[in-house]
Amino acid sequence: MSDLRQNKMGTESMTKLVIGMSLPPIFSMFIQAMYNVVDSIFVSKLGMEALTAVSLAFPMQQILVALFVGTGAGTSSIIARRLGSGDMETANKAASHSIIISILYSFIMVFLGLFFTDFFVSIFTEDPYLQSLTSQYLRIILIFSFSNFIYHAGMSILQSTGNTLTPMLAQLVGAIANIILDPIMIFGLLGFPAMGVRGAAYATVIGQLISLIIIFYVFKKDKSIEIKLRGFKFEKVILKDIFSVSLPAIVMQSLASVMISGLNIILISFSEAAVSVLGIYFKLQSFVFMPVFGMMQAHRAIIGYNFGAKNKERVLGSLKTTLIFSLIIMVLGTLIFQFLTEPMLNLFDSNEEMMEIGINALRIISWTFAPAAVGITISSTFQAFGKGILSLIISFARQLIVLLPAAYALSKIGGLDLFWYSFTISEIAAFLISVPTIIYYLKSTFKYWNTQSL
Repeated sequence: MSDLRQNKMGTESMTKLVIGMSLPPIFSMFIQAMYNVVDSIFVSKLGMEALTAVSLAFPMQQILVALFVGTGAGTSSIIARRLGSGDMETANKAASHSIIISILYSFIMVFLGLFFTDFFVSIFTEDPYLQSLTSQYLRIILIFSFSNFIYHAGMSILQSTGNTLTPMLAQLVGAIANIILDPIMIFGLLGFPAMGVRGAAYATVIGQLISLIIIFYVFKKDKSIEIKLRGFKFEKVILKDIFSVSLPAIVMQSLASVMISGLNIILISFSEAAVSVLGIYFKLQSFVFMPVFGMMQAHRAIIGYNFGAKNKERVLGSLKTTLIFSLIIMVLGTLIFQFLTEPMLNLFDSNEEMMEIGINALRIISWTFAPAAVGITISSTFQAFGKGILSLIISFARQLIVLLPAAYALSKIGGLDLFWYSFTISEIAAFLISVPTIIYYLKSTFKYWNTQSL
């Protein structure tokens, strides 16, 4: 059994611990959100068609996010729990498995990028010019996704050990590189050819490669987790432990792709401007949601470690503290969306139609931010406990089962004005499911722990 005194996750003041471990990933995610927005701002200068193309590519990019975030959640969960129980051997093996899995994902994406990009894009639009722009952007993102996959695997491994600073620095440097390269490669500055949306894609993958190089360097110096790839063999027990959390998490994250694809199909029947507004919304809301997701990375490590150590007080402390801070972030986000709607839309050179649609949309959807904080925190808690299915159920309610049918029905009843209220309905449903579920699960688990200690 490991000595909890040797790990801050088992001893430090919970408020100090949550803030200290959350700030680096929050800042990292904020930077990620910033360069996603900057990317779209530069692309919008090429015209509404270019911005719509990036918006149409977004669902497929969410598949990449689903794979590396989902696998990262499983990796973080098993490593944190094994460190909490003192099982270093399994923690090391889980880290090695995560890297190999990410490499395999990369090969799959190269295949999809080469042979299925045009088919995917054709689902959303029959406009040849829009198809061409979207395919150009998406193909580059998929083919060169290896940096993104392996970097995020390394990031999840480091975060599960309590090291949240290094991933932040790696992502920060990559984001800055992306922001610098965006105008250079999009518009053809400093001797570069003007590549349009392809330039935005190349700037993104180069930034990701720089982040990966930094993570590789750190792993050569960091000895808290040992990764062995030479002579590697998959172990069924490790794979089962990782994917018991990862598979539901991957499905859960993939729901975002299905959700956005479904919403785009509904919105394109109204206008391209409506699709662009939804794309702008997801870029802007990332400034609010990304910091919360960053906090969840720290939360999964902290609560997973103490769950493995069967420390009831610290499990509850992490949940309560994280939930409070998440709500604070979301309330601030709501206020920003309510009072700064027009300036935010103007960042993307929104025309009159986009402004008319966007002001109403952003203000309505932002009222869902606070209940979303509860669902996201509870979902991440179940991932940390190794209960991926329960996490998946909550996300199904938020992103698919309720949202898409509600969006379709409301769009038919009241057009775009009612369409945006589907987000409100889905978040309320997720709140009503997640809160009773976590209360029941924690009571049952703590009762079992007490029985074991007698």
